[in-house]
Amino acid sequence: MDLSNLNPAKGATRDRKRIGRGNATGQGRTAGKGHKGYKSRSGATSKLYFEGGQMSLARRLPKRGFTNIFSKDIQIVNVSVIEKLGLKKIDVDTLYDKGAISKKNVPVKILGNGDIKSSVEICAHFFSQSAITKIEKAGGKAIYLW
Repeated sequence: MDLSNLNPAKGATRDRKRIGRGNATGQGRTAGKGHKGYKSRSGATSKLYFEGGQMSLARRLPKRGFTNIFSKDIQIVNVSVIEKLGLKKIDVDTLYDKGAISKKNVPVKILGNGDIKSSVEICAHFFSQSAITKIEKAGGKAIYLW
């Protein structure tokens, strides 16, 4: 016995139903689709969310909240993360390479969460007031890119 003569177990498979091949097949005339109606037509497939004409779930549930169309996407980096990097000069490219931010073309804001002891020169788009004071207190410099 080898792979070339393997067969499925007896009764495990059956021939496919050959639809629309005349009355002798037992599926003649309507081809097992019944009489009239949407599902008897060719190409008829109902949508996944269709519930037989009942009000769909998406329309029954209440709407909540709203999306602010004027919101700006900003990446946040805390001072504690910059301290862990252990570099003297940091910019957006460095943060991206080290994995502190996930996108290069989105503005970066430095926040003052955590402590910083080493003097670091940081180039970013935005800084919080607490971050600026902590960076300058450690002897570093906060440089705005815009």
